Amino acid sequence: MTYVPQDVLDRLSALEREVRQLRGRAQMRPALNQILNGDVRIGEGGRLIAEAPNGNRIFMTGQTPAGDWALGIARPTDGTAALTVGDEDAAGAGQMIRMWNRDQGNPDVIVMDDAFSERFLGRPWVPIGLYPTARQSYTGTAYDTAWWGNSPAHNAVAVISVFTYAGTGGGQVKISMTPAGGSAQTLAEYDVAANTWTQRVVEAPLDGVEFLQSITWDVSHRAKTSGQNVETRMYRAYTRNTFTVSEAPDAPVRTAATTAVAGAAVAPPAEEV
Repeated sequence: MTYVPQDVLDRLSALEREVRQLRGRAQMRPALNQILNGDVRIGEGGRLIAEAPNGNRIFMTGQTPAGDWALGIARPTDGTAALTVGDEDAAGAGQMIRMWNRDQGNPDVIVMDDAFSERFLGRPWVPIGLYPTARQSYTGTAYDTAWWGNSPAHNAVAVISVFTYAGTGGGQVKISMTPAGGSAQTLAEYDVAANTWTQRVVEAPLDGVEFLQSITWDVSHRAKTSGQNVETRMYRAYTRNTFTVSEAPDAPVRTAATTAVAGAAVAPPAEEV
């Protein structure tokens, strides 16, 4: 038998042990329950979904089956939506943010931004503070203010409903708004028939108005015949979200400095997010 030095056998045994250790370690999987450094990216239509023990989906982000990119948070007890940013039913709605009620029988949005106007609140609707003046009942033939108020702009569309009574000869009503630092805009001007109550509902987008910009509201009226009375009563006044794209208000005129500051406040970082 060929003589093999003992140290060579020992070295072979040591190599075998190391090979077995390497094989074992190759089969071991590290715990995948922590991200200690770096990013996790999900793209190309993928989604990240978290479910409660009962199977209800409570978190999702990624691409929806309808092709929209969305983020959703749901309630674990019943799986109903709590907060969504874009979703399967938001076609054309500009990636709206929605907060949902907890009524399982009639799920509805209680807080949201506007679907067709990027700068305004959608819900809740906000009242316009309008107050009567001493000329709410009036006999003059020149326009004078019957209702007046000043409030910040929250929603994109104003809704003002008034009833007016005019004596012999009839009357006229004019409803206008004046944004702070801007010019008066006539939202409606119309005739009122004689000896009867006339209702008019005015719905108008807040053209050229910034979110929370102060607006002065004016409801004026006049009698067409001197000495005849005209009286205007307020039924309701509030602002609401847009219902169609045609209701979206015109954008305000902004200075370059204002635009630059606004853009810097919301600009994403240079790297991909």
